[in-house]
Amino acid sequence: MQKKKIVILDAYAANPGDLSWEELQQLGDVTIHERCPAEKEEILRRCRGAEIVLTNKVPFNREVLCALPDLKLIAVQATGYNIIDCICARELGITVCNVPSYSTDSVAQLVFAMILELCTGAKSQSMEVHKGEWSRSPDFTFFSCPMTELAGLTLGIFGFGTIGRKAAQIGHAFGMKVLYYSRSRKECDFASAVTQEELFRESDILSLHAPQTPETLHIINRENLRKMKKSAILINTARGGLVDSNALAEALNSNLIAGAGIDVLEQEPPPAEHPLLHAQNCIVTPHVGWATFQARKRLIKVLCGNVRAFLAGNPVNVVN
Repeated sequence: MQKKKIVILDAYAANPGDLSWEELQQLGDVTIHERCPAEKEEILRRCRGAEIVLTNKVPFNREVLCALPDLKLIAVQATGYNIIDCICARELGITVCNVPSYSTDSVAQLVFAMILELCTGAKSQSMEVHKGEWSRSPDFTFFSCPMTELAGLTLGIFGFGTIGRKAAQIGHAFGMKVLYYSRSRKECDFASAVTQEELFRESDILSLHAPQTPETLHIINRENLRKMKKSAILINTARGGLVDSNALAEALNSNLIAGAGIDVLEQEPPPAEHPLLHAQNCIVTPHVGWATFQARKRLIKVLCGNVRAFLAGNPVNVVN
């Protein structure tokens, strides 16, 4: 039997060389591209004749999908799949699957890395020590920035899926009061459901964990930022489109809120003049919450399982 043609369009992010595609290569004739431009002509050239395509961030709109008659499966190398026109894919009989829950612990870890840095200033204080400030101090200690204890603060979780719930658990372990907003109320003994309005108003730290939809696009905007405490911190490790970057930068620079930790932006990579790259008290990391070695290893394992199950006629993790 002839092997199925499998194309990976942007393999580098998931596997920059420290993992293996061997399991996938056992399933078909695999062509690996480390990166792929998002232009239609180049996507079509690389995918022509392929029955299975793996994509991380290369988009598949209706025009592209309709031009690939051999395509039967799009295996998204991520949990989010908004880069795919799933309605069109279903119309054309193309299965779309994703990789759920592979990065839960890693993303929640980054959430609290950002929170702890913003509340303790560990890096900035270390830099002052290395400049000699501690050596010159007349006391056994000195404070180069204010520090805040997490215990007793209110952690707000916007979106209470797997990652949001994990972040809530960690916040609870720190002794925080945990509130969450979700479209559906969920059983939980360490977090309390509140309205969206209450979440913005009461959170000392607000962490975003919702998918990007028409309803959540720019949910962090000028109006909602004005509802937050001046001492509040915003964390976004979900999707860049949840935040109006200009509004957040203005809020930070005018001390409307106290700080932000951002791992995702609407445009990635961002232009050098992006407003959040120059906003005060704003940590920006390059979309790495998902990318620990352990999480990427799980990603590839599940991805290969998705392809194997599809070839066996029993697709799993189908999103359309």
